[in-house]
Amino acid sequence: MFLRRSGRKDGRTYLQIVHGYRDPQGKSRVKVIKSLGYLDELSKQYDDPIAHFRALAQDMEEKRRGETKYTFELHADALVEGCTRKNFGHVVFSRVYHELELDRFFNNKARHAGFSYNANSIMKLLVFARLIYPGSKKSTHALKERFFDILDFSLDDVYNSLSFFDKHALDCQRFMHERITAKYGRETDLVYYDVTNYYFETEHEDELRKKGYSKERRRDPIVQMGLAMDRQGIPLSYRLFAGNTHDSQTLMPVLAEIVREYGAKRIITVADKGLNSGDNIVFNTALGHGYVFSQSIRGASEAMKAYILDEKGYEQTGQDYKRKSRILPVNVQYHIEPNRKTTAALNQKQVVFYSEKYAKRAKRKRAEALQKAADLIANPSKYKKTTACGAAGYVLGLAFDKKTGEVVDTGTVLALNREKIRQEERLDGYYAIVTSELDEPDDGIIDMYRGLWRIEESFKITKSVVEARPVYVYKPEHINAHFLTCFIALTLARLVELKLNGAFPVSRIIESLRQVSCSHLDANYYLFDYADEVTAALNKRFDLTFGKKLMTLGEIKKCFAQAKKQPDVSTTHGQSANPQKPRR
Repeated sequence: MFLRRSGRKDGRTYLQIVHGYRDPQGKSRVKVIKSLGYLDELSKQYDDPIAHFRALAQDMEEKRRGETKYTFELHADALVEGCTRKNFGHVVFSRVYHELELDRFFNNKARHAGFSYNANSIMKLLVFARLIYPGSKKSTHALKERFFDILDFSLDDVYNSLSFFDKHALDCQRFMHERITAKYGRETDLVYYDVTNYYFETEHEDELRKKGYSKERRRDPIVQMGLAMDRQGIPLSYRLFAGNTHDSQTLMPVLAEIVREYGAKRIITVADKGLNSGDNIVFNTALGHGYVFSQSIRGASEAMKAYILDEKGYEQTGQDYKRKSRILPVNVQYHIEPNRKTTAALNQKQVVFYSEKYAKRAKRKRAEALQKAADLIANPSKYKKTTACGAAGYVLGLAFDKKTGEVVDTGTVLALNREKIRQEERLDGYYAIVTSELDEPDDGIIDMYRGLWRIEESFKITKSVVEARPVYVYKPEHINAHFLTCFIALTLARLVELKLNGAFPVSRIIESLRQVSCSHLDANYYLFDYADEVTAALNKRFDLTFGKKLMTLGEIKKCFAQAKKQPDVSTTHGQSANPQKPRR
């Protein structure tokens, strides 16, 4: 509060005690607390009215700051002026963003670029909005007032910055790796890797956006993204590939990049059966690295199936689990030229296990597919190739039109493939893993592979929680910049999850922080209306005040100012912070 002197047209001076504050749009405002009167009249009562009322205003301000109870006047006919609601929850992500010193990285890279805008501010908006209010770049810019940071840039600035982010995407990943290694003791001896794809709502194809095998069964052009993670589930690196690139062709470039850019010595790559190719096996072993790949059971050789179904050698654990392994020489075919293959002889360990839980799950999934297959047989005109997936493989005599995807009447009576069903039932519950780690115990191999669930979960997070697709930009450099922001967002979310020791999944943490918002009440005061057990845990870990009903703008800004410092006692090298997948 302060004393305000206002000159009037008649030359007289009017005195008021006012409270200065900034409105939700950041503009300076004042609220009249007490009208005192004209200076000439007050001079008859006080020797020095200015000094007297300045002291009074100071006393009132000190009293206001010490108050714990506030009274507000709200008029029944008062109208809301625009959107005054802002998100406060992203202060958690801001803490981790600055802990990784990403502000320093982007500010340094932009120092000599001569931009009229602040590239770091744009990146913060793109990352925080991706976590809190995911959407297109246009909708993100329109929502920038929902954040307490002063973000002064245009939509054109946002699009122009994307080429800058693309240029420094690899450097940014390497910088984040160095910071995570320093703060969290990251190790790169074990790398989880998988591939997914993201679609574009367009028919246009180019060198990057290609029609290929869509994991969401869509006919739109897609882009492939390979993602590598460390053993704690923290993203390590990503790379984009044309949409028609086979999954197995993406591993070698990413692994070579990790070795080259991150200085990794020996890496054991853990991946699903889609990456299990002769090229990848030979590439790993030839460079002195290792692999742990799942092996298709139903697509295995008859010799492999016979070994799996042979009860000899299994060690039983409990009533519903058994495992066995063997080491044997195998001949692996790999490419030495695009259209030329040769064979390499090497030793490989094969680990096979049976789980009653997996068996029940396989039976349940097949029952759903068979129900759909029965309906397909009865009503073939209802289905197309894209909608018959999962069931078509169980129907004999089924054919689709190559252009329309519709079921073609070939004159053959459609029927269930009962022999296929019988063969599948024999293999329900069995799982096979192949590996280069011949001396690793069976349980160790299985545990390595089971950690792959975290990368699968991360893909679900990027698609459903941070809504990385559909992708609305179309230039290759802009597409890469988009996925850089998604990569950073996912990394921040995973690190918050790690700091909470896996007590809550990423999806729930983000959902809670989206709801931690506040509305402008009066002057510098904001009203909050949400708290839960997630915010309570975040309060303890980050020393925050989630759950407080009323906060001043000064208190809120102090929280964000603290986020820009380097305080946080992070997960140390010796701390066990490797959350396990919840049992279902």
